Amino acid sequence: MPMTKEPRIAIAPATSPEWVNQAVIAGGGVIVEPAHATAAVWTAARDSQGLQNFLTDNPHLEWMQVPFAGVENFIPFMDDSRTWTCGKGVYAEPVAEMAVSLALAGMRNVGNYARATEWTPPAGRNLLDANVTIIGGGGITESLIRILASFRCKVTVVRRNVEHIEGADTVVGPENLVDALVGADAVFLTLALTPDTIGIIGRPEFEVMEPHAWIINVARGAHIVTDDLVWALQNGVIGGAGLDVTDPEPLPTGHPLWTLPNCIISPHVGNTPEMAIPLLSARITENVRRYSVGEELIGLVDIRAGY
Repeated sequence: MPMTKEPRIAIAPATSPEWVNQAVIAGGGVIVEPAHATAAVWTAARDSQGLQNFLTDNPHLEWMQVPFAGVENFIPFMDDSRTWTCGKGVYAEPVAEMAVSLALAGMRNVGNYARATEWTPPAGRNLLDANVTIIGGGGITESLIRILASFRCKVTVVRRNVEHIEGADTVVGPENLVDALVGADAVFLTLALTPDTIGIIGRPEFEVMEPHAWIINVARGAHIVTDDLVWALQNGVIGGAGLDVTDPEPLPTGHPLWTLPNCIISPHVGNTPEMAIPLLSARITENVRRYSVGEELIGLVDIRAGY
């Protein structure tokens, strides 16, 4: 990537919030029209068609920063003609916190206590000293492991690249997923959504899980086969599910998951706008600074891997 003293950065679409401008300026960037830019920050995370049109109109851009960690909507038209960075790792801390919140609420029966209208008998299991399996090996997993250390959990990580992760007791590949589910008290999904991970948890996986185990999904709803999850919850095949994401999303009114007593649903708020703005702002500022001096950017997208 060529070195430039004052990187010329476009911000799109035109409705992008003012804090994005300030983040670019703080990194030493000069905000210009797309035709005169060498790089751009795209802020409309769900407007894949808009980004595709933007790139068609501006093929000269050599670096694109997109906001979310998940880039599944953009992958079909990402290529090696430019450098791509995303929010990978930016939101790890708040999402990991949400994951633990859902696990505690489920395992300690807080969800049912909150719904109760009368005094009920004691119920629940400890997260303390629990066997935990985490599917995914990125920033959320690293943050989650640090939090779980306080609970003395025994942690197994399932990830595509079998490499050591600080704090994990065991790291295995996807081919050992079933073995990693057996005996787990809690299973966390923190992985990227790719063709290989769509429906990674379905009826065969639920059938090998412990009848008291809770599955916590803070990644993408499509990782779980929803109909199979409903079956597993209705029949007591697993203990319960804590879902910050669903498939479909938003989850329709009247869907069976809403009324199942062993299912806790939050509306994709593992990372709220109030949490995201300072985190993404800092990432944009740092990447603009790095871009200006020719350093490697943070949050590089692996186009072939899909994240």
